[in-house]
Amino acid sequence: MKSAFMASTTLLSALLCGYALADDDCSDPVNQWQPRETLRQQVEQQYGWSVQRIKVDDGCYKLMGLDRKGNVIQASFLPASLHLRTLKIYFQDDSDARDYLGSPLSQ
Repeated sequence: MKSAFMASTTLLSALLCGYALADDDCSDPVNQWQPRETLRQQVEQQYGWSVQRIKVDDGCYKLMGLDRKGNVIQASFLPASLHLRTLKIYFQDDSDARDYLGSPLSQ
């Protein structure tokens, strides 16, 4: 009885973990994807980023590059709509997040 409970608990945990991880993937149909070059042009014009690499990972476009102040950018985009999904910014020692958070609230 105890081994059956352990086996079912282990199986349930594995299934739930797999379900949670699968949620991070993009599911746009490949025939609707926009070209990587379109994404490159979009982020260079809109954000002033310098794109170093765009690759496909888990069905999403993963972009690596630099912002206009030299901070490292890692971002993921939906390949069909080119909407930003996630953004990671690795600030240099003399940089801060004010450019990304907007102006402080006035008191």
